Amino acid sequence: MDWFDSRETSCPVYSVDQISAVIRDLLDDRRLRDVWISGEVTNCTNHRSGHLYFSLSGSADTSRRPSLIRCAVWKSYARELEFLPANGMQVLAYGSVDLYEPNGEYKFIVRDMRPAGEGDKHLMVERWKAALDKEGVFDLDRKKPLPQFPASVGVVTADTGAARRDIERVIARRYPLPVLLAPCRVQGEGAHTEIAAAVRALDGRVDVIIVGRGGGSFEDLFEFNHPDVVRAVAACQTPVVSAVGHEVDTTLVDYAADVRAATPSVAAELVVPDRIEMMRGLEEIHERLRRSVDRTIVREHEGLVYLCLRLRPDRLRKRINFEQQGLAEMTDRLNRGYQRIIERQKVELANLSGLLRAAHPLLPLERGYTMVRDNNRLISSAHDVSTGDEIMVFWHDGSAKTKVMEMRYDDKL
Repeated sequence: MDWFDSRETSCPVYSVDQISAVIRDLLDDRRLRDVWISGEVTNCTNHRSGHLYFSLSGSADTSRRPSLIRCAVWKSYARELEFLPANGMQVLAYGSVDLYEPNGEYKFIVRDMRPAGEGDKHLMVERWKAALDKEGVFDLDRKKPLPQFPASVGVVTADTGAARRDIERVIARRYPLPVLLAPCRVQGEGAHTEIAAAVRALDGRVDVIIVGRGGGSFEDLFEFNHPDVVRAVAACQTPVVSAVGHEVDTTLVDYAADVRAATPSVAAELVVPDRIEMMRGLEEIHERLRRSVDRTIVREHEGLVYLCLRLRPDRLRKRINFEQQGLAEMTDRLNRGYQRIIERQKVELANLSGLLRAAHPLLPLERGYTMVRDNNRLISSAHDVSTGDEIMVFWHDGSAKTKVMEMRYDDKL
């Protein structure tokens, strides 16, 4: 720069870095940070790196061309978007204005983006979330564990949706069991009423419930944010797994459910075990038990061999013979003792039988006596009978029904 004479001008000379720093400071205005911008998408490019580049165009008037602002969505934020922007789409973009110094241009760095017209619904969901959180609907201490081996699974989803087919296919492959479907609409005006009713209908009838549907836009999944659905899931006594949309999709039902699954297929994998893995685990346990038993047998056999070497076989045989002889003598003594006891009991039994026979009330009838009864009453005195009474007279070999014609009383008999 020898040709330049600073005395020729009174203006200061700055380097490019210095000017860039000034611009960066000017752009570091709170009014340019964390703001929403409404506009139309133009020049949209989905770069192979995963970043999104586009411009937002303002509304045109007759006096001038519409304003443009360049925008960028870095890959980490682009993965979280609920939709892909396209040229001509009206959107709401959230982010901050920043200077990209290598190119000397400023960009609006987008961290979130929504189709225009959905902003009100997003705010509504945030209000619902705050209110439900105050109610304790999202508290972690009310989460219930999933059953390890359920006997049945309930599914709340559309009858003809892909989510139902995915869940039934995974369960049939992993652990076949009854699947009870509570069909309902999963999007559209008023669908939240059907979803909540389906959850309540399955509660108590199955061991675990999956509430879900396939992926979609924020608008498609909106009904799963409704407080009616969230409260129905939270009040459910049966464990509930939410499987609404794909992994990047989040609804308020996910916070209220006991477990959140990335997709309906993953939900099915969570609620039932894998029978193949179970069989493999049983085989491993069986093999470990077999090896343990084999080691025990070998160890005990070695101990037995060692004992045999220490014992003298001839002495052991003598000891066995001695014990067997003693056992035979003891058995003989026991048999004789039992026989004496039995004989004594027989004699006592015969004596008791004789006493019982002698005391039998019908035995005197065999010696010529009779027994007189009036209905169920035994007549033991002539004073118990009156003329005209009908009485029964019993002998040892028969009876007769008689009527008293005349009574005589003699106390001397």
